[in-house]
Amino acid sequence: MANPLLEKVKELVDDYRRHNDPKMKWMWGEGLLGYAMLLLDEHLKTKESLPFLTSYCDYYLKSRPKLDHADRVAPVLITYLTDKMNHTEHYKELTDEGMDYILNEPRLLGDAVNHLGRSFVGKFYPKSIWVDSLVMFALFPALYGRLEGNEELLEVASRQPQLYYKYLCDSTTQLWYHSYWVKSKQAYPLKNLFWGRGNGWILFSLPSILDYLGDHPAKPDIVEMFRKTAEAVLKYQKENGMFNTLLTRPSYEETSGTALIAAGLIHGVNHKYLDEKFLEPGVKAYRAAINKIKDKKGMKVLSGISGPTIPLQVFPKLGYTLVRRKDNWSYGIAALIFAAIAHDNIGNEKKIPWLN
Repeated sequence: MANPLLEKVKELVDDYRRHNDPKMKWMWGEGLLGYAMLLLDEHLKTKESLPFLTSYCDYYLKSRPKLDHADRVAPVLITYLTDKMNHTEHYKELTDEGMDYILNEPRLLGDAVNHLGRSFVGKFYPKSIWVDSLVMFALFPALYGRLEGNEELLEVASRQPQLYYKYLCDSTTQLWYHSYWVKSKQAYPLKNLFWGRGNGWILFSLPSILDYLGDHPAKPDIVEMFRKTAEAVLKYQKENGMFNTLLTRPSYEETSGTALIAAGLIHGVNHKYLDEKFLEPGVKAYRAAINKIKDKKGMKVLSGISGPTIPLQVFPKLGYTLVRRKDNWSYGIAALIFAAIAHDNIGNEKKIPWLN
């Protein structure tokens, strides 16, 4: 492997597999990590993570998970792609449950579902759409729809970005709020609180969805909102390349949001959704995130990742600034893998995973 930065990320992934049980949670973070591992296998033309993730799928085929909200849809990225890479259909039942949720879960606002769905927390939290769903809910139908020629799922994926942009993107700053509460008809939290990782989800998800939509009529509008968001976010990059957990307010530097922003910017330039001017700041953010890889107790870990974050109903700023940072949160490693693959693709022929 010629790229030393990619080698560092690969060492991080290798150590994660060695020190963790494949029976990870059936949840959004683990779903994205497994997806990222399989993307890395596809990128490197290896199958190093496939046995680990096959064991994950085997476990959940026997211990069936409950798909009751958008965050629990993301792991079907693993079940579908593990079958695809193994040339099997062992986990089709799990994948089909995810498709059923995407197609048939009651809609809350336009074609968007209540993010917390039928989960326990969802019984108490205001019915709302969250920026997270553009990855957890919308990425799979784009990927599956394109790879399997399923036009119904592609249409679901194509509608999500414009709907979320309408309700979550601030028209003045072009930054995205974390959630939109349907009953009160307002984005939340307001008061200039723009979550770094949330805007990272946008910059990662939009080019990923665009890749699979191809020449869909929705493409120009999605490209335009992607460009506006990239321009808006760049204003808050720090001199060292990092981004804070709150983009516009005093807060700590945060690794997963920085890596997601890096992945989106570099991917966007690679596929010509963004101008070349976004490449340098994207690479700067990627290198800053790479520097958060540390050696601890004989293994590589990724530091500075804020924990799972919910828009609090009271004292909302504290819901971001008091969230503790921790090593090796699954979604933080996933974000760095996404950035590493985009960085390794600079200057190469542009390919869409599992299509080329």
